[in-house]
Amino acid sequence: MLLENKIAIVTGASRGIGKSIALTLAKQGASLIIHGTNVELLENLADEIRTLGRECIVKAGDVADPHVAHEVVEVAIHTFGRIDILVNNAGMNMRSSTLEMEIKDWQRVLDVNLNGTLYFCKAVLPHMIEQNGGKIVNVSSTTAKTAHKNAAPSYGASKAAVNYLTMHLALEMSPYNIYVNAVCPGPVETDMSSQWTEEYRQSVTGRIPLRKLGKPQNVADSVLFLASDMADFITGETININGGTYMN
Repeated sequence: MLLENKIAIVTGASRGIGKSIALTLAKQGASLIIHGTNVELLENLADEIRTLGRECIVKAGDVADPHVAHEVVEVAIHTFGRIDILVNNAGMNMRSSTLEMEIKDWQRVLDVNLNGTLYFCKAVLPHMIEQNGGKIVNVSSTTAKTAHKNAAPSYGASKAAVNYLTMHLALEMSPYNIYVNAVCPGPVETDMSSQWTEEYRQSVTGRIPLRKLGKPQNVADSVLFLASDMADFITGETININGGTYMN
């Protein structure tokens, strides 16, 4: 068990990558506070985690509201007394060109992807500093590093900012034994990709050097690595998980 007796918060956990991350951490011994906006899906996931013998608490809310992060953290501290791992997975995308995009949509994407990440980091960091340790993993995107026509500029800009925030916090928090890293997934099989036409799927797959889409589990395994003691000499990194779509 890589995370025996660890306490983890996972945002955006109701489906897809977030759900896979939550289950993977639980299978490796962590108890969880799972966050999202769909209470029914979160409760179903919590039941699944409890069958693994782990404690799991559901806390719903909008990450763009700074009060939500503090509420989730308060529940974690009240219940478990500590927070060892934070996974900032909650995010959203809009698909529009710069000229088509409305300013309110730009702001909403930044509020969720960037500000939500900051709010949760600021809420957990005092507790991690007090306990002299913790792991934060932010879920970013390949689009943070290279332009993508299928993503609105707000999405790439927000994720690029998440990458900088990751590096800045890693440097600032290093004296307190707090590690901060990010994963940058590329094309991954999700509910959205299941709606693609076969022609578009082949087009996307054909641009991936490994000639296959990723799976949520691929991202979850990388998050597990960064959240565990195996990554105890890694901080400030933004790790690509994209089949070679973008290499650096």
